Amino acid sequence: MIEEEIVEVLKTVFDPEIPVDVWNLGMIYKIDVHDGGIVDIDMTLTAPNCPAADYIVEDVRTKVESVEGVEKANVNLVFEPIWDYSMMSEEARVELGFD
Repeated sequence: MIEEEIVEVLKTVFDPEIPVDVWNLGMIYKIDVHDGGIVDIDMTLTAPNCPAADYIVEDVRTKVESVEGVEKANVNLVFEPIWDYSMMSEEARVELGFD
């Protein structure tokens, strides 16, 4: 399924300051796949003033658009709800020493 392939490529996108991918950090809030290969993604950042924001958003867009069947990825940066540590996967919490 295309959503699963999108999740797999999202696991290759990292915040340069954190050794965990954006998917396991819980930064991806929504993935909607529409007819014609259009994908809408709502994502957030660990901090609103993240200096790597442009890099991360562009990396998400580029990698999602590399998935077969995806023609265009629209990445919407949102800050509601505000990201916090509880959104991380168990794997991410262990990697970062929270568990």
